[in-house]
Amino acid sequence: MVDHDALIEMLTRLKLTAIRTSSTIFWTKWRGGNSPCGKPWPSFASARSLARRSAGSRWPARSPFPTVRDLSGFDFSAQPSLDPGQIRDLAVCRWIAHGDTLLLLGPPGVGKTHLAIALGREAIREGYSVLFVAAQALVAALAKAHQEGRFEERLAFYAKPKLLIVDELGYLPFDPNAAHLFFQLVSRRYERGSRLITSNRSVGEWGEVFGDPVVATAILDRLLHHSHVITIRGDSYRLREKRRAGIFNSANLNMEKAHDAR
Repeated sequence: MVDHDALIEMLTRLKLTAIRTSSTIFWTKWRGGNSPCGKPWPSFASARSLARRSAGSRWPARSPFPTVRDLSGFDFSAQPSLDPGQIRDLAVCRWIAHGDTLLLLGPPGVGKTHLAIALGREAIREGYSVLFVAAQALVAALAKAHQEGRFEERLAFYAKPKLLIVDELGYLPFDPNAAHLFFQLVSRRYERGSRLITSNRSVGEWGEVFGDPVVATAILDRLLHHSHVITIRGDSYRLREKRRAGIFNSANLNMEKAHDAR
């Protein structure tokens, strides 16, 4: 069964008004028993397919992502803690339509950024606006705008896209002022736009990340209210290749010898 309301919402978002009008007319005739084919699914499936292709064709000339990643290139077998079905369900983007938050947590190198980009690309194909930014670049831009008296303008910029992806939160601590600026952004987007955040720190450690447990609690209160939290437990992809080549183990051995010599 095709969800008529969801289809109309997609066509409206993509500004495909002619297809939307035709679909509505067809639906009305079918509901009234006047459809020549007796059922709406073929036409609706065709319209949805066209809508999805149109979304793909509207891929921005300048990609919002630092690199190209997709779900087909993710090695789920290397990360058994992940449920592939859950990730594919997230790729349908219902969580974005609902304005939810998605947290991808785990140590460096386990594929958090890969998944964030892949899900962001799926969101664009579904017609959603997406912005990808590294956490440190985000807070630096907010701090600079605050100093120059342009904070509200910059806040509106980051609040505008339907999905904001903040990558690598927690690798470097925030200063207290930056934490307060980030809190204002989270508050502005609360229940208005979705956020996808990757972090190498568990949510219980975010007090250290933001340098203020009270601010961290306020941020998490808003992020976790409507959220999906996925924790990836596994080895780094990059270090796995080094181990296979015998480089990483050798490096560890040399470090241990140097430490013993001291």
